[in-house]
Amino acid sequence: MLTGHTHIVGVIGDPVEHSRSPQMHNAAFAKAGLDYVYVPFHVRPDDLADAIAGFKAINVVGINVTLPHKQAVIRSVTSISREAELIGAVNTLTFVEGNIYGDNTDAPGVLKALEEDGNMSVPVGENAIVLGAGGAARAVVVALALRGVASITIANRTVEKAVSLAEEMDRKTGVSMQGMGLTDERLPLAVRESKLLVNTATTSMDVTQPLLISADWLQPNTIVYDIVYTPPVTPLMQAATERGCQTLGGIGMLVHQGAIAFEKWTGVTPCTQTMRQAL
Repeated sequence: MLTGHTHIVGVIGDPVEHSRSPQMHNAAFAKAGLDYVYVPFHVRPDDLADAIAGFKAINVVGINVTLPHKQAVIRSVTSISREAELIGAVNTLTFVEGNIYGDNTDAPGVLKALEEDGNMSVPVGENAIVLGAGGAARAVVVALALRGVASITIANRTVEKAVSLAEEMDRKTGVSMQGMGLTDERLPLAVRESKLLVNTATTSMDVTQPLLISADWLQPNTIVYDIVYTPPVTPLMQAATERGCQTLGGIGMLVHQGAIAFEKWTGVTPCTQTMRQAL
């Protein structure tokens, strides 16, 4: 039951009605016996600064940030984490004693999903390849760079976006990166020489679409991680499994990035199994 003592957290976006975070977090609050409630707030871009100021004024504890506000909200924070600075986007706000702290939990969420759900280690000192060059790709690239991969290839339909992201992240992290198109003649070799392939492109959601790469390029010792979580087993994962690869789907990233935010707000480690069941 909501009372004057209930702590408020939530998510902002435009739109926000599709968010699955409320059921995930509210289930975890109930499981932990915490007097918190997680609410979706529809905030339009022109109202963003006013909304953040309002949350601060009424003592909201924390806010998740989704599209299209992840970059613009940086202007409202007091300080920003290293991951968020490198990614160039904030997905979690924490309000403490008049200060607003900006974090990005997607990068550590990627790593926790790999290591805890998939029981897989990031191949430190080895090559990795990332398909896609959008916001999710930025988080994945930063996570892998900070964990110590040797090099990262970013492949995307729009070549310019891949090249731009690779150049930016190479400069920011010091990890060797290259960007290329999906039809680049260098891509088959890049896939074959990578110990980890991460797909961030949403085309995996459509089972009628062809794979972005040829499954024949995958080596049996390659880890294939598709951060798309609908369907639970994507066509890329199915093809990779048939090639003898270890595979992992995307629901774990969603759970773990949420769990990290939960702990920042409450100081309590949530039951990730409860969060997963709610999703």
